[in-house]
This record gives sequence, C-alpha cells and structure tokens, in this order.
Amino acid sequence: MTEFAKHPVPHRHWILIAAMLAMFMAAIEVTIVATAMPTIVSELGGFSQFSWVFSIYLLTQAVSVPLYGRLADLWGRKRVFFIGTGLFLCGSILCGFAPQMGWLILFRAVQGLGAGAIMPLTATIIADVYEPEERASIQGWLSSVWGVAAIVGPLTGAWIVQHVNWALIFWVNVPIGVVSMLMLARWFPESHSEGGQKLNLVGSAWLMLTVTALLAGLLQAENLGYWVSVLFIVALMAAWALVRHERRSAEPLFPLAVWQNPTIMAGNAGNLIIGAAMMGISAFLPTWIQGVNGGTALQAGSALAMMSIGWPLSSTLSGWLMLRTSYRFTAQLGSLLLIGGTALLLTLNSSSSIICAGSAAFVIGTGMGMCSTTFLIAVQNSAEFHIRGICTASIMFSRMLGSALGTAVMGAVLNYNLMVRLPAHSDPVQQIMSYSQRKGLSQGSLNQMIAEISASLHWVFAVSVLIAFFSLLVARKIPGRKPQEAR
Repeated sequence: MTEFAKHPVPHRHWILIAAMLAMFMAAIEVTIVATAMPTIVSELGGFSQFSWVFSIYLLTQAVSVPLYGRLADLWGRKRVFFIGTGLFLCGSILCGFAPQMGWLILFRAVQGLGAGAIMPLTATIIADVYEPEERASIQGWLSSVWGVAAIVGPLTGAWIVQHVNWALIFWVNVPIGVVSMLMLARWFPESHSEGGQKLNLVGSAWLMLTVTALLAGLLQAENLGYWVSVLFIVALMAAWALVRHERRSAEPLFPLAVWQNPTIMAGNAGNLIIGAAMMGISAFLPTWIQGVNGGTALQAGSALAMMSIGWPLSSTLSGWLMLRTSYRFTAQLGSLLLIGGTALLLTLNSSSSIICAGSAAFVIGTGMGMCSTTFLIAVQNSAEFHIRGICTASIMFSRMLGSALGTAVMGAVLNYNLMVRLPAHSDPVQQIMSYSQRKGLSQGSLNQMIAEISASLHWVFAVSVLIAFFSLLVARKIPGRKPQEAR
C-alpha cells in the first residue's frame, strides 16, 4: 500500500468534513434513539424486549469492528467504509418501517453491523491523510462531534417524537451518510492492497463466536441467570480455538506486529480500562440523580452531557499538549483527571446538587478524552500503514469490550450490596425511581432505602476509582516521545 500521509493529499479539509459527518451520524444514533424509545415501545409494544434494542446494536457493532479493521487493510479504506456505511443506512431505513418490536431488534442488528465500520474507518482515514504531528489535533476535531451529538441528539429526538412520526429518528441519518459517502468518493484517494493477502475466514469465525458469546453473556447476565455460564464457557472455548488457529495461520487475522508492539498493547489495555471506568458514570450516575437525589431524567441527562462536553475539549487540548510534552505525560495527566473525577463521585450525598454531579462528570470526561486520544494517536503513529486499520479498530473494540465488562462488574457490585442491605425489598432502585411507587412509601421507609442505595452506589463508584488507577499504570507504558519524533 501507499502511505498517503507521506505525500500531500489535496482537499484534506473536505475529507475531514466527510469523516466528521460520518462520525456525527454514528454518535447521534446513540442519543437520539434513547430519547425516543419510550414512544416507540408505546406504539410497537414488547416492553420485555426493550433492552435488546440497545444490546443487539452494541453486540453486532462490537463483533464487526475488528473485521472491518482488517478488511480496510486488505481491501482499502474507501471500499470497506462504503460497505459498512451502506449497511448502516439500510438498517436505519428498515428500522423506521418496523411493524413490531421483534422486527425492530432484527433491523437494529443490521444497523449495528454497519456501525462497526464507521468509527474505526473514519479514524483510520484521517490517520492516512494527515502527518503524525497533525493527527492529534485533527482527532480532537473528530471527538468534538460527540459533544455536539450529546446535546443535539436528545433535543432532536424529543422534538421528532412530539411533532413527527418516530420513524424519522432513524431516517435522519440517511442524508448525512449519503453526503459523507459522496464526499469521500470524490476526494479521498483509494488505497490498494498488496496482492495475495486474503481475509482469514476461519479466524474471523472464531473471533465472532468468541465476542458474540462473551458480550451476550455480559450484556444479558441479569436476564439469563445461571445460563450465562454456558455463554462464558463457549466464549472461552472459542477464544482458545482462535489463539490456536492464529498461531498456525500463514495470514493471521491479527498480524504478529500487533502483539509484539508494546505501544499497541498498552493502547488497547488503556482503552479497555477507560471503557470500564466510563460505565461508573454513564450507567450509574443517572441512577444516583433520579433515585437518591430525586431528580428528573432531564437533570440526569444534563449531568451526563457534561462528560460529553469535557471529552472533546480535552481531546483537542491533548493534541497541543502531546506536541509540547510527550505521549506519556499527556496520558498520565488524563489518567490523574480520570482518577480525580471518579473520586469526586464518592463525595456525592443525598443533598448534593446536580451541579456537583455534573462537575464530576465533566472532570471524568476531560480525563477520558485526554487518555483516549493519546492512546489512539500513539498506536496509529507506531503502526505501519498496512496494519493501521486493524490497530485502530482494536482500540475501538477494546473500549467497547471494557464498557461491557465495566457494566457487568459494577452491576454485580450494586446488586450484591442491595441484596445484603435491603434483602426484604424486590428491585428497590425501581421503587424509588418510579414516581408512583415512591409516593406509596412511608417517609421512614423511603429514607432507609435511599440511604442503603446511596451506600451501594458508593461501592460502585469506589470500583470505578480503582479501575481508573489502572489507567495510570498503563499510561507509564506509553512512549515518552512527541508525535513528531520518529518511531
């Protein structure tokens, strides 16, 4: 292949805009659908399948990310991006026509399979057309899209379900995706793969089985009960078969250089940790605000939006900081912010204001943005062109896997504490979050439940702090050089 970044690529600003449009399309999908789901459920029914609308999307997305990354190295970025985005747009159109919940879940699976290409491919395309010293600041621009989507998505979703048919929340992606594809078709130079290389189909099958079984077990552990152990056993057996096959394969799915490069390994470990720590706020801070503080869904969403605002701001700052210090310094600073932000969650109590919760979320977001961008740039700048796609995809996949692991671990910590502290109550969190059930409780019983749930959530936040400490250890493994310095 030819490394574009070694030669000036014309119209780079149009390529960047196309990548930002694609990233916005994927980012807004998360927030806009979550806002509209109560309305969708009321029309389609099937509330018992509610969680699968989100789980199946995350599952198929995570499964496909490594495959798209490898295909991008073998077939070229543009072709694979078009395949993935086309699949995502087809799934989006079909979701709007879903007649019942079962069909919506199926179409969300198609949508997720396409979404697996968007984030890793946009990041890889940008890395291809910009020099190593430029990538840090440019990736900050891509990250800023998430901050915009965090604000625009919920507002747009609320307006659509109130004034228009809910199907439009899926269809708004279509013109954005089409414009992005047309711009890349016009201005992004196609890469050409080296002859003789093929996708390792056997390895890909073992990988998909491993990831599917593992994530399905993690995402549905509470619903599956003891049956979840079967999925974990399948995941272990498939992982063993994958490793065995990769060692013997002449064309492994993950090239040997991925495992031999300490920077790539550290970057993946760092994003795994970031994904896990992030769930301490994304999944459980809204529970604190609505349950312990008695706040509204809007207040919970506003506090979470502070994390999405802090992320792109620090991501952009990290580009400037890396050029003047080093990867290691920037990653360590981000880790300290992440530790500090998660520690602030431990100071929350039943009388804490939404501003306190939002401030903690903002600090966590700045730490995550700084760490994540630094790990990504360090990996991309240390990876050769012919493996940059799979290396970038592995970073994205590690964060998704970390999020699933973090949700499972912290959810187990919360459930265990609630079982010990409130053994006589069935689903106490639901009781205090539901307005009607909360009104039916006596003041003494309500205060006791809030106190015990508060203590249980503090244990969840403590686990998040512990996980964040590991990011500091990983940051020490990142090179102590600047992006513009040679590998």
